[in-house]
Amino acid sequence: MNENRDSIMRMARGAFEERVDYEMDKVIQNILDPNTKATAKRKITLTIELTPDDERRQIQVSVTAKSTLAATNPVATSLYVTGDSNGELVVAEMVPQVPGQMNMDGTQQEAPKLLKLVTHA
Repeated sequence: MNENRDSIMRMARGAFEERVDYEMDKVIQNILDPNTKATAKRKITLTIELTPDDERRQIQVSVTAKSTLAATNPVATSLYVTGDSNGELVVAEMVPQVPGQMNMDGTQQEAPKLLKLVTHA
């Protein structure tokens, strides 16, 4: 065995290995993100391309590291179609309590935001 052998990942002055570590950091951050599903699978894909010259003496090597992360958890709300004081259709986001009602912490429920519907004739 040749004592001078090294891993292809340590070539390019450690840049190949650095790219893998960079993607690994993104994966770990994604795992720790409470907005993603904890048990979702994440993946790091390495693509190593080797391009020899015509004499088969020189080989250009490139490594691409790509991570596949878990998507953020969906956020949901409910909308209610109603009319405003002018009789025009609007959409209101549902709120947990009646607007103006006092919460247990002493704050009041804000009025929902309204979206005016554009009707097409």
